[in-house]
Amino acid sequence: MTDAEKPLYRSVSIGSLELEGNLFLAPVAGYSDRAFRSVCIEFGANFTCTELISSEALIRDSKKSEYLLLRAENERAYAIQLFGSDPEVMYQAALRLAPYHPEAVDINCGCPVPKVVKTGAGSALMKDLPRFGRIVAAVTRASREALGNVPVTVKIRSGWDEHSINYREAAAVAVENGADLVALHARTRAQGYSGSANWDHIADLASRLKVPVVGSGDLFSPEDAQRMLKETGCAAVMFARGAMGNPFIFAETRSLLETGTYEPVPAPQRIQTGFTQLKRLAADIGEHLACREMRKQFCAYTKGISGGAALRNELVHAETILQYQNILADYL
Repeated sequence: MTDAEKPLYRSVSIGSLELEGNLFLAPVAGYSDRAFRSVCIEFGANFTCTELISSEALIRDSKKSEYLLLRAENERAYAIQLFGSDPEVMYQAALRLAPYHPEAVDINCGCPVPKVVKTGAGSALMKDLPRFGRIVAAVTRASREALGNVPVTVKIRSGWDEHSINYREAAAVAVENGADLVALHARTRAQGYSGSANWDHIADLASRLKVPVVGSGDLFSPEDAQRMLKETGCAAVMFARGAMGNPFIFAETRSLLETGTYEPVPAPQRIQTGFTQLKRLAADIGEHLACREMRKQFCAYTKGISGGAALRNELVHAETILQYQNILADYL
């Protein structure tokens, strides 16, 4: 079967890991906690990943890191994402993942946030590929020694800036040192999340690598995902901002890929799903903090809903689950 004949919704093999489908949830700091991942899974996400976790914090037994590591109850296949700039620290951190039994370990080489980059981690590694290679090799060694040889994956950007586009070289280094999958967010670090993602970079990489290439960037609708799969030939798509407050994008995308059409999720179900996420998050981190965290999520859940602006004006002041329930009563 040629690439053109393959169904757009299809299974993906990542080393020894077999996934039913190719719709992934990206690791997004401040959003992809296990409460949110759990609702994404319920709507069809095939592979999920924790928020980025500091390797330095992990080896210091950070309590915050411990929470971020937790698997959702319905999470059958998840990756734990680590970031760091020291190969030995990354090795030691990866060894500490054994009690959590992740299906994969992901290495962050794409985060553009200054507090990560200034440590030499995240997308700063795009400027130091020898170090990046040593980090991938170190995590691969830890996986072999302590994690049952689970796949190691990497998430990279197109380059540091428009004058240093080096995703080809970065991906080659990653694979040479043991990576089983490369996810490419087709923006540079200098772009951050602005401008447009260059999907030509994804297509180019997918045509070169023998391991799966996952495309990321500007995926805000099922139609975007369909177009990326068609135009780039990537093995899977990875939703980031497009899934925030919109876990339904996974079910809608699968329906579009398999049947050519989909039904948008009605407003009551959108709100009920957000409320379910709130309750799960409260069980994890406490009601007060969960209610504050979910304000930004509900701004996304209510987007496009009739009367959504008025709801958001009230939700941004909600302090308790009961207040959320009262505000959302017409939908719950």
